[in-house]
Amino acid sequence: MVEAARTLFVERGYAATTIEAISERADTPQATTYRLFGSKLGILKAVIDVAIVGDDEAVAMADRAPVRELLSDADPAGQLARFAALLRNVMARTVPVHRLLADAARSDPDAASLLVEIARQRDEGQHRVVRSLARSRALRPGLRERDAADIVHALASPEVYGLLVLDRGWSGERYQEWMTATLRHQLLP
Repeated sequence: MVEAARTLFVERGYAATTIEAISERADTPQATTYRLFGSKLGILKAVIDVAIVGDDEAVAMADRAPVRELLSDADPAGQLARFAALLRNVMARTVPVHRLLADAARSDPDAASLLVEIARQRDEGQHRVVRSLARSRALRPGLRERDAADIVHALASPEVYGLLVLDRGWSGERYQEWMTATLRHQLLP
């Protein structure tokens, strides 16, 4: 059902997609769709959740192997390279749906609240990377942890990925290489 919703949201947009259409595409009774998700926004949230982690397993992003490996890498440059690779994969899955949510947020207060919550979660996750660098004293001299977190939050945003990859036609590989180099330049000595 989540995949059917994702397809319809991308094809038609949030406003033009109905729960009825999602139920029909998923070959699921509407009552079941309402019972499972509660609303169209509930379905969009499920689509985003699956897009972020890449599957529907109940394992938080922070507990997944790529994140654990990234945070345990003793080499700061290696950490940032792993982070850029993770970003590339997550952004490829989430940015089209994130754009739908941003569009829905313009007219739906609940969608706007969800967009704020997703930004908060992204900031929290990205701050773990910065905190790891700060604890190992890897940040360039004079760069405060909070400022480093702000830099990462801005650079590693869905908006930047969307501009470079979707709008400007960069490949995922080019984005990843640029992100690695830019983060290293901005954060490390």
